[in-house]
Amino acid sequence: MFTPLTGRSVVVTGGTKGIGKGIARVFSAAGARVLIVGRDEAAAKETVASLPEGTTSYVLADIATAAGCAVVAATAAERHGGLDVLCANAGIFPDVLLADLTETAIDEVLGTNLKGTILSVQACLPALAASGRGRVIVTSSITGPLTGYPGWAHYGASKAGQLGFVRTAAIELARQRITVNAVLPGNVLTEGLADLGEDYLRAMESAIPLGRLGTVEEIGNACLFLATEEAAYITGQTIVVDGGQVLPESPQALAIV
Repeated sequence: MFTPLTGRSVVVTGGTKGIGKGIARVFSAAGARVLIVGRDEAAAKETVASLPEGTTSYVLADIATAAGCAVVAATAAERHGGLDVLCANAGIFPDVLLADLTETAIDEVLGTNLKGTILSVQACLPALAASGRGRVIVTSSITGPLTGYPGWAHYGASKAGQLGFVRTAAIELARQRITVNAVLPGNVLTEGLADLGEDYLRAMESAIPLGRLGTVEEIGNACLFLATEEAAYITGQTIVVDGGQVLPESPQALAIV
């Protein structure tokens, strides 16, 4: 039985939809006080309304900027009296082939996914250190660190870059009793994927040994584990949550079993 996280202060960036919304739901159900961060107020309000009353609030901020991250840290301190867990989840994934990539598109993806991760951690450092049990949990991806996919060269670079950051940050912050880890989701059923149709979803499932897409709550559960007291000795590590997607060396490997 894990030590309860009741009353812990948690920030989830990119928490208004998709995986971030699932992370917020899991921490909320565990009794944490959750501050979700996003840029769309309508989506933020909808997410807060969908979670148990009084457990979750939102703040609008652009985490690709130092000023936006400072707002997040200050809001968590004001509403929760401190900060125990930062789920650095915000990310964008526009689909553009390498030959067509513009400098602006590269800057936008790296700005939100990589720079935003670094800036959000930096802004939250004083509060995480004061907690005495600070946790940083980065949502990376199998795309970039482990696999590649056409159209996501800039996205893959940003996600691989996050892991370089995690390993060094884990060393620097260890003396302050802050752990830094990453979760690497595979194909997860989110609002965007559901819109692509049943044929597309079935094709994706066929590449996964467990035969199904992941849920946002399953990613949230991995994050929840890394936030527990029982995970206090884990830092600088990655957890792949992908139903075995990266294991087969070819489609034929799945056809044999």
